Amino acid sequence: MTGNNQSVISQFLLLGLTIPPEHQNLFHTLFLTMYLTIVLGNLIIIILTLLDSHLHTPMYFFLSNLSFSDLCFSSVTMPKLLQNMQTQDPSIPYAGCLTQMFFLMVFADMESLLLMVMAYDRYVAICFPLHYTNIMSPKLCACLLLPLWMLATFNAMIHTLLTARLSFCNSNVILHFFCDISALLKLACSDTYVNELMILIMSGVTGIIPFLLIIMSYAKIISSILKVSSTQGIHKVFSTCGSHLSVVSLFYGTVIGLYICPSANNSTVKETAMAMMYTVVTPMLNPFIYSLRNRDMKGALRRVIYSKKNIFVMVALRIFLPKFM
Repeated sequence: MTGNNQSVISQFLLLGLTIPPEHQNLFHTLFLTMYLTIVLGNLIIIILTLLDSHLHTPMYFFLSNLSFSDLCFSSVTMPKLLQNMQTQDPSIPYAGCLTQMFFLMVFADMESLLLMVMAYDRYVAICFPLHYTNIMSPKLCACLLLPLWMLATFNAMIHTLLTARLSFCNSNVILHFFCDISALLKLACSDTYVNELMILIMSGVTGIIPFLLIIMSYAKIISSILKVSSTQGIHKVFSTCGSHLSVVSLFYGTVIGLYICPSANNSTVKETAMAMMYTVVTPMLNPFIYSLRNRDMKGALRRVIYSKKNIFVMVALRIFLPKFM
């Protein structure tokens, strides 16, 4: 029976959210609103970056990739969560669970790696402003980004294949609202030493090293600004790096609180709440953080709306007044 244990469990039960039945509709509406906000906010950034030539810069190139990663990150978990709440069926197929875990890891790693690259971009912009265009060339941006996507995919593939070889022969209840790798390892009844070792190694590559490089970038930025020692220089740092620092604090603050510094009495409720922060709240807030006080984004939005309005007017005129056109 244990020789073919993977056939014993054909599905898992996602029971991370303990919401009373009388509050199901309320929370379903809340989560649906948050997810739609994530989709709309990040799509606006991606579309504006593609359509407006003023945003064809390295910073907005990386920002559009971050928005794409945030959009996909939430789309891996939220539709399934909303479906489970609507149908009251928390089940997810075995293959579906591994697929969800794979894409979660890809986009979580990309979030971390993109924040690292964006920190380097800000470092070059502030410390080498005269050489910024030459250093951050389109070729370099592509050379920076492509290996990161490959690394994130490779890392997720390793963990997924290692998890697929495990046997699950006891409980199939995952105390989470998505297929988290640590939750799956707790259910395995075979040796997970190799899995845990690879998590330790690869989390250093895709999580700890990027975080340390971000700190180093900002240490050099602060050192460079202190040499100038002017109010204008300090204001420049905050205006250039404030949005990025806010996103870094949101993302890494939650991850550190959940995985690196867990409390002795870490409850399932706390873990779920913290996971909800970086899978839902952070992707929802990122577009607002980068757009609310960003004149480039506001200007791009006005230009795109104005140009599209002209196109719609011309199309309407051609349809309704063809003989005058």
